[in-house]
Amino acid sequence: MTPTTRATVAEAEAAGTGPLGARLWGLLIVLAGNMLIDALEVSVAVVALPSVGTDLGPAPTSLHWVMSGFAIGFGAVILFGTRLVERLGRRRVYLAAVTVFAAASLAGALATTLWFLILTRVIKGVCAALTAPTGLSIITTTFPAGPARDRAVSVYSLFGASGFSLGLLLSGLLTEASWRWTFAFPAPVAAALLLLGLRLIPGEPPATGARAGRPYELPTALALPAALLALVYGIGGVPRHGWSAPGTLGAFAAAVALGALVVVRERRAAHPLLPVRVLARAGLVRSAFGAAALNGSYLGLLFLVTLHLQTLLGWSPARTGLALLPAALPLALSAGFSGRMVRRFGAARLIAAGYLAPPLGYALYLRASVPTRYATDVLPTLLLLGAAFVLCFAALHFQAMAAAPDAEPGVASGAYQTAVQFGAALMLALVAALLAAHRPGPGASPAQVLAGHRPALLLVTAVGLAGLAVSALGLRSGRTSGSGTS
Repeated sequence: MTPTTRATVAEAEAAGTGPLGARLWGLLIVLAGNMLIDALEVSVAVVALPSVGTDLGPAPTSLHWVMSGFAIGFGAVILFGTRLVERLGRRRVYLAAVTVFAAASLAGALATTLWFLILTRVIKGVCAALTAPTGLSIITTTFPAGPARDRAVSVYSLFGASGFSLGLLLSGLLTEASWRWTFAFPAPVAAALLLLGLRLIPGEPPATGARAGRPYELPTALALPAALLALVYGIGGVPRHGWSAPGTLGAFAAAVALGALVVVRERRAAHPLLPVRVLARAGLVRSAFGAAALNGSYLGLLFLVTLHLQTLLGWSPARTGLALLPAALPLALSAGFSGRMVRRFGAARLIAAGYLAPPLGYALYLRASVPTRYATDVLPTLLLLGAAFVLCFAALHFQAMAAAPDAEPGVASGAYQTAVQFGAALMLALVAALLAAHRPGPGASPAQVLAGHRPALLLVTAVGLAGLAVSALGLRSGRTSGSGTS
């Protein structure tokens, strides 16, 4: 290559119109690869849950903590993570989070008690909350504006959307050997990405001005996850100890007190993590509630289906993972054109259309009986959920960002993601509590066990209907304002 040609290529890269250089491709592989393992952590535990219960001994209704723990860690820290990155820098925070993620993966695989495994899951959720948005920020500040950045963001988003499907597959296959491999395999992957990241992730000058001086807001950062943990613990205690038990009442009282502390602190703080003016945006609140209802009811159903297929029907983990793919694979296949769908049809219309599918799917699953036929009792529900995510997933985020204050898109995105994860954690806790409350005694028939799932499934259906109602409000608002993205 001649000097003139090299200069032309460099100018094209700087303008964002040329091919990505080797270093930028390497950086994109690191960031997208880490996004992939962050995303698959959401689903990788689903198929492994019955095997974890068999080995570590907890009741099936306590296993939700393995999934809830990751959601709590992710949702509770994502707002604080933005402040942390401001103060310490993207490179430092990103590399530290990847390091801890790898260590927590290995520790989780060696767990001998359920609560230690849950602790590692919470830690991994915290790490994912630091790396996922920071990776996107690194892309937007490192890759040149134009087609080059657009390609990088598309690859990053595609890896994130594919992670859930891959997690189901890998979990099913690895659990055949041991559930411990399911939690161990991210460790060497994260370690390899860390070594590459040390060379490829660019440094940055320290923050200056007002943003550098903003406090960490540790009271809010600590009280928010503690409040959610107390609430989830209290919900789980109701079937075992009753509403009036000291432990149950204490957990709920702690959740209320900690939640009040967060509200008071945020209203008085000079630089709150979640300004009240952000929550005043109706479009953002609708999107956050809709996404929380969609994600929560979806994971609640997968929890029920996993127990149904493996515990009642005796399916292997690998077969269960393949059986759940119709609910996850459509999103991965459609991720590349989801933005074009939103621009063509409008976010509100897509959300309203997509949200017709989950309640119908949940209602169909209520018909399941013994013997269960996958093709008629399970598959239609999973296909409807897959269609709902194709239509709603990107549209909900687009609608939330369209409603965000101009100067605070990062805060609005953090609030939205917090709602998504908190919805998952609360829904899983409620589903598990209802399963525990209606679990038949020893010697129950498969039909009686399946009947015990019905109250939890009715709750999942009700949450799906609530999401549908809120999506209809968004459609009405869009017609009133003349926009499909209000």
